[in-house]
Amino acid sequence: MESPKYRSLRERLFAPVDIAFLVFFRLGFAGIMLWEVYRYFSLGRIKPYYIEEGFRFKYYGFGWIEPWPGDGMYWHFYAMGAFLVCMLVGFCYRVAALLFACAFTYMFLLDQAYYLNHFYLVCLISFLMVLVPAHRAWSVDAWLRPRLRSQTVPTWSLWLLRAQIGIVYFYGGLAKMGPDWLRGEPMREWLADRAGKFPAFGHYFFEEWVVYGFAYGGMLFDLLVVPLLLWKPTRWLGFLWALSFHLINNQLFNIGIFPWFMLCATLIFLPPDFPKRIWRFLVRWFPILFLGKKVEPHIATPASPSNLSAAIGDSGSWTLGRRVLVTFLGLYLLAQCLIPFRHLLYPGDVNWTEEGHRFSWRMKLRGKDGGAVFKVVQPSTGRFWEFHPEGNLTLKQVEEMAGRPDMVLQFAHHLAWAFGKKGYGEVEVYANVMVSLNGREPELMIDPKVDLAKVKRSLAHNTWILPLKGELPKPQPNRRANYVYEQKEAAE
Repeated sequence: MESPKYRSLRERLFAPVDIAFLVFFRLGFAGIMLWEVYRYFSLGRIKPYYIEEGFRFKYYGFGWIEPWPGDGMYWHFYAMGAFLVCMLVGFCYRVAALLFACAFTYMFLLDQAYYLNHFYLVCLISFLMVLVPAHRAWSVDAWLRPRLRSQTVPTWSLWLLRAQIGIVYFYGGLAKMGPDWLRGEPMREWLADRAGKFPAFGHYFFEEWVVYGFAYGGMLFDLLVVPLLLWKPTRWLGFLWALSFHLINNQLFNIGIFPWFMLCATLIFLPPDFPKRIWRFLVRWFPILFLGKKVEPHIATPASPSNLSAAIGDSGSWTLGRRVLVTFLGLYLLAQCLIPFRHLLYPGDVNWTEEGHRFSWRMKLRGKDGGAVFKVVQPSTGRFWEFHPEGNLTLKQVEEMAGRPDMVLQFAHHLAWAFGKKGYGEVEVYANVMVSLNGREPELMIDPKVDLAKVKRSLAHNTWILPLKGELPKPQPNRRANYVYEQKEAAE
């Protein structure tokens, strides 16, 4: 027999809520991603990333994924733009959302070197957008099919998106509770590097109270912003904090669409009808914007309780489809809660070994500077070649590979394959990789005595990764003085 608590939860999941938040999120998500597709064209990224011949770093289990031949990747991005336009206007919405989710995830999986946390988030949100009924209002679909129209959606669609964004914030804050971050690294280094970008107040970036203010402020923001937004008395405080946080991030760091995407996503923690409230406010106080036109009731007024129930159906009915949906969503959210902890299964500092780092919302936690030199040995003759990867990889690939052991292993396997193809037979490949983590002195990251050509790639711990030995350096008190001197020299 079903318990009353379980039945109450089930009824709440399918209770109707205003659709306005979901329409807003559909428009914001599609608009921001359309902007990102445009940026790939305008910044000239498509050809060097996906068309020009070269080695590509693969995600484990996805080595079979390759770019489209010829100029196919250009057409792939055109197609993504078309899918996003369809999502934006709500035309063939679910088909367009599914096609975009598959197309973007395909692009994401092409090369590990271009991994971004917010691209992983876009992949997840894209598939969630297929599930939620975001096309039941303000869409071509609703215009063409009147029976589809609704001013409400089930509550699970609201809390599914909130849960996903909340997980990103919470785990992002949890990850910052590490020794390096709590001592101001790598924030100290990043602020110093960006001081020259803000001549009026950049000198303050060398002050320790500013460094710790950014470090601890960022951690507290990630941990507290969701509760602040959900609790009515602190909602506006949370919103203003989120607004200032993401705008500052946009100015300080080169993180593309991420601040705008998260700012848009953060708004779903406001009451579901917040877009209608904003609309009514504008109509009341700025009527000139609407040229005296009468505002349609379904836009300006919230749906009545009777319309809510009629649109969504019986929230208490427990069909097979609902059972499958709730089970899937429960397992999905459980996985999202567990995956960020998988780094605990590996020994060592995850910021150094990178084992369990990706897909865990460990954002902006480490600054790595390093370089890799490979030694290819032909055992049968004793001949050897020193190989620098810069001539075979893009600058971005070289920078990313140097600090990521798994990518070093992949490139070592590629070198063994390439030399074998040229007729050198079976060769040995060794790597000399020196890396500095968060300002530490550079040290060896990979055992230079291990033949990486014979190491199989796996998800298990890689014993050939050397442990981190160096300690964080003490802050340099003369850095601000040097900066001020350099500024004066430049002015003269």
